[in-house]
Amino acid sequence: MLEGIFSGVSTALSPINLMMVTVGCFVGTFIGMLPGLGPISAIALMIPITYGFDPATGLILMAGVYYGAIFGGSTSSILINAPGVAGTVATAFDGYPLARSGQAGKALAIAAYSSFSGGTIAAIFLLVAAPSLATVSLAFQSTDYFALMVLGLTAVAAFAGKGNIVKALVMTVLGLMISTVGTDQTQGVQRFTMGMIDLTDGVSFLLLAMATFALSEALMQVLKPKSDADRKREMEAQKNLGSMKLTSEDKREMVPVIGRSSVLGFIIGVLPGAGATIASFLAYGMEQRLAGPIKGKLFGKGSVRGLSAPETANNAACSGSFVPLLTLGIPGSGTTAIMLGALISYGIQPGPRLFVDNPGVFWSVIISMYIGNVVLLILNLPLIPYIARILAIPGTVLIPMILFFSLIGVYFVSFNTFDIQLMVIFAVAAVGLRLLEFPMAPMLLGFILGGMMEENLRRALIINNDSWSFLWERPLTFSILIIAAAILFVPMLMPYISRLLKRRQEAAGEGG
Repeated sequence: MLEGIFSGVSTALSPINLMMVTVGCFVGTFIGMLPGLGPISAIALMIPITYGFDPATGLILMAGVYYGAIFGGSTSSILINAPGVAGTVATAFDGYPLARSGQAGKALAIAAYSSFSGGTIAAIFLLVAAPSLATVSLAFQSTDYFALMVLGLTAVAAFAGKGNIVKALVMTVLGLMISTVGTDQTQGVQRFTMGMIDLTDGVSFLLLAMATFALSEALMQVLKPKSDADRKREMEAQKNLGSMKLTSEDKREMVPVIGRSSVLGFIIGVLPGAGATIASFLAYGMEQRLAGPIKGKLFGKGSVRGLSAPETANNAACSGSFVPLLTLGIPGSGTTAIMLGALISYGIQPGPRLFVDNPGVFWSVIISMYIGNVVLLILNLPLIPYIARILAIPGTVLIPMILFFSLIGVYFVSFNTFDIQLMVIFAVAAVGLRLLEFPMAPMLLGFILGGMMEENLRRALIINNDSWSFLWERPLTFSILIIAAAILFVPMLMPYISRLLKRRQEAAGEGG
């Protein structure tokens, strides 16, 4: 193993590979900043370029693009509320409010430090425990994945304000319903398409995310024009847009969050099919619960914890997703599926023998992840004051720009005008729901997890002969479901429990 690590270090530190990881990080960051272009598109474009490269060099370039795009995706989420990458949706919940309050530079700095820390800690975990973690991911079955998706959905409680849990649950169900539109992948039957050919492939994540976040945000700003006092406050706030200064209180808040979210994100990333999106939502929900009643109220309004947790977790999960790819040959996400195809085209078969047969490839990719995180930090920190200036653009220019990039980003994915029409319909509906104070995040969470939930539930039912007994017979599945139930129902029951305890104390006082 040590010999393999030394081989990987020498491969990763070669001039050509150092150049490739730098180029990959730069390209990935730029693509991630553009709403509509994610890591899958970026890596797909890189594959033809890497054909003439050594396998380790090609994979290092694609890995750099991958975590560069996740790193850069936080920028559009924070500045214009347009999460073009699923893994950065949760970043927008507190990053965008921070940016709107005149702290865009601080928000981008928190995201940069959290991303670097999460990616670095995960790369160390990967270096130490990659081969043994393969057995952990193999132990998970379809029943456990279904329970994990249910646990992911309980993060909905984190996005519901006081008394709004029912609204959040309604939006989650709406998201699950939208995820069922299209062709049933198991039976090949069309569902809820209303006879429209354009809906046979379902509704794309990008379309829904852009409609409910970026497009609806732009429309809300048009519908609710700012007062003179608000404009004056914004002009004063814009003077500090580029300030990256973190207070000692911010640092104290971030350190434990980074530690917890790195571990959680890496573990979720190791599980094939889970990925950065679920990791970011779970980390956000966990921190909201741990923050307590006072600091918990700041979530969704510009909380440092609320921004640091998902940014740490999604980068840790990106590194973790290389465990099933390299050690089992199982892609943990759409992005790693493309990388799997690239590896096979190089004549390398990922799997348990990869780190024995091709130690240079295996360990050089892992070592390059740490180098890549350093490169990303060096590339992005000096640019933060200039990137933050985007918010200083007048609303009359910025709103049309958001509309343009959102519509063009979605159109460039499918080249179908129907998607533009559907996006506008979703955006108008989102504006109506937002005016009624329905949260958008639970709907997106339900949509993201809906397809994976259905697929794993069907597989579990087939394995168990259409019996639901797996929910309580398999200890791991049952344990995860118990945790999910506790996370969802305990906060709902707490007011009644505290009221009951108060009455008992009063009764005891009167009796005394």
